[in-house]
Amino acid sequence: MKIETINDYLAALPPDRRAALQKLRRTIHSTVKDVEECISYSMPAFRHEGHVVAGFMATAKGCSYYPFSGQTLSSLEQEIAAYSHTKSALHFDPGRGLPVTLVRRLLRARIAETRSPKPSSRKSPSR
Repeated sequence: MKIETINDYLAALPPDRRAALQKLRRTIHSTVKDVEECISYSMPAFRHEGHVVAGFMATAKGCSYYPFSGQTLSSLEQEIAAYSHTKSALHFDPGRGLPVTLVRRLLRARIAETRSPKPSSRKSPSR
């Protein structure tokens, strides 16, 4: 079944994961006022100023938060040390959720990344 909306996605989840992800969704909306909901890579996600800045999914063992960047989590290494994570996903227990302050830091870091100039891939001319 193709997911069309975040509501569709959440409706199919077990109650514990649904509650945790609904809370995370509210935190994202309260932190980034003009965020738009979308589905990106078949995942519930949030777009800001044309960039996907967050996403989430329920897993077999819990929930995961995705910043849609390989840099965001490493830039907040100390803040996420208590959580299991990969380069691109932060895993959390649905019963504990993610602290609002951590979600805000994750979003601010990701949005800052989207606003910073990208390094040029063009090489300088040789002399």
